[in-house]
Amino acid sequence: MSKRILIIKLSSMGDLFHALPAVHALKNGLDAEVDWVVQAEYVDCVRHFTDVAGVIPFYRHGFFRNMFRYLRSLRSKRYDLVVDLQGILKSAAVLVLARGARRIGPSFHREGTRLLYPEVAGRRNKNRHAADENLDVVRHLGLPAGEPCYPLDVPDVPVAAPRPRIGIAPSSRWPAKNWPVESFIAACRALRQRAGAHIFLFGGGADSGAARAIAEAVGSGVTDLAGRTTIFESMGWLKQMDLVISNDSGPMHIAAALKVPVVALFGPTDPVRTGPSGNIHRVIRAQGAPCSPCFKHRCRRRDHACMAGIAPDAVVEAALELLRRR
Repeated sequence: MSKRILIIKLSSMGDLFHALPAVHALKNGLDAEVDWVVQAEYVDCVRHFTDVAGVIPFYRHGFFRNMFRYLRSLRSKRYDLVVDLQGILKSAAVLVLARGARRIGPSFHREGTRLLYPEVAGRRNKNRHAADENLDVVRHLGLPAGEPCYPLDVPDVPVAAPRPRIGIAPSSRWPAKNWPVESFIAACRALRQRAGAHIFLFGGGADSGAARAIAEAVGSGVTDLAGRTTIFESMGWLKQMDLVISNDSGPMHIAAALKVPVVALFGPTDPVRTGPSGNIHRVIRAQGAPCSPCFKHRCRRRDHACMAGIAPDAVVEAALELLRRR
């Protein structure tokens, strides 16, 4: 009988993808069936991680209203191994409540959660990629990590637009991480003119304003998908792109997992930790921004120097270079 593993990784989109190589290695190394606890808004995404058998929604909103349903799902099975890959108080509480023979927390624990973990995988080391941090638990169990693998069930999306197709993800959850809309407009216009690219705009409903402004300014040759697809559907569209230009955001990590080249725009966050996975991408950062990375959701200087300082010309040249390689 195969083992049962419960993975706790509640959010966010990029973090879910950072956990996938570790989950794949655990499943294969232990010949295990994997369940995953995730915030309700990401359930549709995790259901299409092919290594995952069952998904348990964590109701961040309306928790008390859904508490009994959640606890019933969480405690319906007994697990051989429960792994917290989030390292915060609410994820550690899930680990404590789950029925598990062995419980392991991550090296990057915070909010006093170390007291709740019978075991911690690895030593704290923040000077590496987040996906490698998650792999600590694989090494802790003496299992082979292997090459990073992102097993995904991706829908086939028929796309009639001519190539090259460039995906644009203009928004992120942190305002400080967003490249100015005017810069995206300038880059899209140049890529339309110099490469004949068809532009596809990605994002959720909250990103539709920025996407609409770009679409209206660029004009023809633009398909606005922001707020019009589910996360699962957007994976299918992203797979059809020849290139993606993105802030540090969920679509960036999805594209990288799908092995679509990315021009990644970084300012307040560190590409060493959360850059696109793989060696087919280009990271662009502003020169002369001494406050970067600050890891702040909002720019305390109020001039957004680290993002506003990224020149559209530099992004366009990087994009054209990756398209030539493609």
